Amino acid sequence: MNHRIRKVLVLCTGNSCRSQMAEALLNQDLAGHVLASSAGISPQPTVADGAIEALRLAGLPTAGLYPKDLDTLIDQPFDLVVTVCDNAREACPVFPRPVPSIHLPFHDPHGEPLDSFLRVRDDIRARLVPAVREALGLGAV
Repeated sequence: MNHRIRKVLVLCTGNSCRSQMAEALLNQDLAGHVLASSAGISPQPTVADGAIEALRLAGLPTAGLYPKDLDTLIDQPFDLVVTVCDNAREACPVFPRPVPSIHLPFHDPHGEPLDSFLRVRDDIRARLVPAVREALGLGAV
């Protein structure tokens, strides 16, 4: 059986909270099967401190996380695009080649206390990781 790493793009508006946590969680929980990247329609200047802290508290690496503009990644050959906010879903551009996509919105914790980031992180792990696994036909990994 030919095993290849599937490329997943997690798309959000600001690429500072939800999509960053989703990128880190997918790369951790589906390591060896998925390589996730994240980007924003209108990226913020930095990743939210709450997102970084929520990832650290879960023992996830945060080095190399920074907001990226979708335009810098749109030409890459992704196997799946995941929108995690309604705005990104509505503004999602047409990719150069057809790419399967799923939409799974999450609460935006930006500007809220750390507890809100922790709840969103756990929600992403509980709902998004299995949804990506299913969308890519990975089965149990």
